[in-house]
Amino acid sequence: SKKCFEKVYEFFCCNCEENLCECCFEEKKKKITKSDIQHSFRESSSRLNSTSSYAESHRSIRERTESESTASRTDSVSSASQISGDYRKGTTTPIIDMKPIEFWTANRENVQPRPSRRRLPSETEISVDNFQRDLYEVEETVEPCLTDEEKLAKFQLGQIHIGLKYEVSSTNLVVKIIEAKDLPPPYCLDENKQDLAHSNPYCKVCLLPDQKNSQQTSVQRKTQNPTWNEYFMFDIPYEEVQMRTLEILIKDFDKFSRHCIIGQVYLPLSSMHLIKGGHMWKPLSPSTKERQDLGEILLSLNYLPSAGRLVIDVIKAKQLLQTDILGGSDPFVKITLVHFEKPLKTKKTSGKKNTIDPVFNESISFNVTPQQLDNSSIVISVWDYNSKSKDDFVGRIVIGKYGTGPHEFTHWNRMLNSQRSPVAQWHSLRSRQECDQVSPASIAVP
Repeated sequence: SKKCFEKVYEFFCCNCEENLCECCFEEKKKKITKSDIQHSFRESSSRLNSTSSYAESHRSIRERTESESTASRTDSVSSASQISGDYRKGTTTPIIDMKPIEFWTANRENVQPRPSRRRLPSETEISVDNFQRDLYEVEETVEPCLTDEEKLAKFQLGQIHIGLKYEVSSTNLVVKIIEAKDLPPPYCLDENKQDLAHSNPYCKVCLLPDQKNSQQTSVQRKTQNPTWNEYFMFDIPYEEVQMRTLEILIKDFDKFSRHCIIGQVYLPLSSMHLIKGGHMWKPLSPSTKERQDLGEILLSLNYLPSAGRLVIDVIKAKQLLQTDILGGSDPFVKITLVHFEKPLKTKKTSGKKNTIDPVFNESISFNVTPQQLDNSSIVISVWDYNSKSKDDFVGRIVIGKYGTGPHEFTHWNRMLNSQRSPVAQWHSLRSRQECDQVSPASIAVP
C-alpha cells in the first residue's frame, strides 16, 4: 500500500508544472538551460552569417578598413567556430566572447594624405640645352685687377686728365676737367657716322650713387684731343665724400641722333688724398650700358573742382639734352591738353637763353570739368628754340589717363587725392618714340 501511495504522488507531482517536487524541478531546470543555450547559439550564428554576407557584398568599401577592426572580426568568427565545435562535443556551458564589429570605419579618412610619387627625369632627358642660361649669366664688368697701362692698351679709348681737391673751409669737392687725348674716331662707335672724321666730345660728371646731380662741360667741336679746363663744385661733407665714386662720362654730341658714350672713368674717392689734392691721367673704359639722358623736369599739378580748372606749374629743368654745339640750348616747354585721343588746346612757356638747366616758374591752366578729368591727359614736351630753322625736340612725358610710366601715374593720382593742393614731382624726359609706344595721347600730339 505504501508503494502504491508513492506512485500516485509522483504521478500527480510530475505532471503539474505549477507544483513540482524538488527532484523534478532540477531535471526541468537542466532541460530549460540546454534549450536556451542552443537557441542563443543559433541566434549568434545567424548574426555572424548575416555579418559575413554583408561584408562580402561590400568588399570595395572595406578596402580602407583599419587592421584592428579586421582582426577583431577574425577573432570573433574563430571564437564562434570554436564554440560550435565544443558544443557538438557535448560541452554544456560554452563561453561566447564576441568583440563589437565597427561598420563605419570604411568611411574614415586618413589624417595624413598619401604622398604622391614624383617622377624623376631619366638620364636621356637631362641635357645642358634644357637649362635656362640667363639665370646663371654674370654681368660682365671691367676687370678691376687691370692696371691703367693694361686698360689703355686693351680698350684703346684714350685717356682723360682730371684734378681733385677737397676744400675743408667750404666743404666742397672741386673736380677739374682739364683735357682728353687719343679719343677714338666716330666710326668706331656708330656705323651711321662713318662719313665723319672727328667727334664733338663733352663730359658729364657726377658722384655715384647720386646720378641726378650731374654736371656737364661744354662741347668741343671736331676734335679727338679736346681741352676744357672747367671746374665743378659738389657741396658734400668730407665723411660722405669718402663713400662716393666719381663718374666721368665722355660723350659724342650729335644733333640728329642720340649722344653716344665714348668712354667712362670710375674713381672711388676712398683711396684718394682729397685734402692734399692733385692731378692725374686716367684711361677710358667701355660703357657698361648705353644710357640716353634727356634731362629732368620739375612739375606741380593742382586741380580746382569748384572752378573746373587744372593748373600746371612748370618750375624748372636740369641737364637737358644739348641740341646746339655753340651757345648751348634755348629751351621752352609746350603743354597740350588731350581728351581721350583728341588734342584740345596747347600752351607754352617762355624760352630761356643759353642753358641746359633752365628755371621757368610759370603757371599754365586749362578748363577741365570733373567729368572730363578722368579721360584727360597732358602732354609735356621740351623743345630747343632755333631762330633760323625748325625747333629741336628734346624730350617728353605724358601725365593722366594715358601716362607714360609709373611715376607719371603716381603724380596724377596724388593730385586727384589731394585736390586744391599743389603736388610737385620730378620726371625724367623720354624720347618721342618711347612715348608713342605706350601712350595714344603722345601719338595725337605732333
